[in-house]
Amino acid sequence: MSNKLKFLFFILATVFASACSRSSDSKANKDSPVSGDILILCDESYKPLIQAQVETFHALYQYANIRVRYLPEADLFKEFSSNDSVRIAITARSLNKQEEEQFIEMKIIPRETKIAIDAIAFVLNKENPDTLLTYEQLKGILRGEIKSWKSIDPKTSLDSIQVVFDQNGSSTARFLKENFIQGESVPGNWYSIESNDEMINYVSTSPRSIGVIAVSWISDKDDPEVNEFLSKVNVVEISSPDTGQTTKEYFKPYQAYIALKKYPLTRDALIISREGRNGLGTGFASFVAGDQGQRLVRLMGMLPATMPVRIVKINQ
Repeated sequence: MSNKLKFLFFILATVFASACSRSSDSKANKDSPVSGDILILCDESYKPLIQAQVETFHALYQYANIRVRYLPEADLFKEFSSNDSVRIAITARSLNKQEEEQFIEMKIIPRETKIAIDAIAFVLNKENPDTLLTYEQLKGILRGEIKSWKSIDPKTSLDSIQVVFDQNGSSTARFLKENFIQGESVPGNWYSIESNDEMINYVSTSPRSIGVIAVSWISDKDDPEVNEFLSKVNVVEISSPDTGQTTKEYFKPYQAYIALKKYPLTRDALIISREGRNGLGTGFASFVAGDQGQRLVRLMGMLPATMPVRIVKINQ
């Protein structure tokens, strides 16, 4: 039995137990931590995770209706600061100074909750054998200093490199700009597609491309859609930044390597709340950051913010 199926049985048992003590009075229109109707925003990087969290929350609380709008990061923050009907946002960064000042002017004090540690993953076409990249090679590719796969492997038949993102304004593109470009011009070989699905499909048909994706899209091995993605592409293993070691170790963006800080490209997943009362937005944020929500984060292959991950070392 899969871990996710076991978790579903756990949730159903909890629902049954809570139903026995639930009042028969209608709570559908009452805004509370477990009831009401709200709109929330979510970075598209975290769509698989938040879909699962919302479905589980709805299963537990029948009077709650959480509507989710999935957006690229740039559009998300514009709407979050201008649309007062939005209670919370799930994001890959904190508010910047300008955004904080906007909320202060509106006499709103946003609250931030860390819910997971995420990673940026890289995927290659199945025909590309270069699935091991040093951090320095990856940096050269992203900065446009390494423009050909022949610079990585002189024997390869592949030539020019394409770096492919999910879409314009995405949090993955912003993260790599901040960490590798640092104010310089974006290289001409960076391309954006329309979605993570389309990016995976593009890489699967373009041998010279390297795709950039949040790990939540490829970490849940119990999800048939994830397994379909992984059947089309290879996940790149990356070394830690150069420490002068002659022998390199390479790591995939797996939960254990994120926990051990071996995988070099990680970021925090956050919930930012602008809710001024103890309503459904606060209830959902507490659920995701609490025991049941963190179990779901772990079962989906991401690193929970508060729940320890058991790492077993096998001696060979």
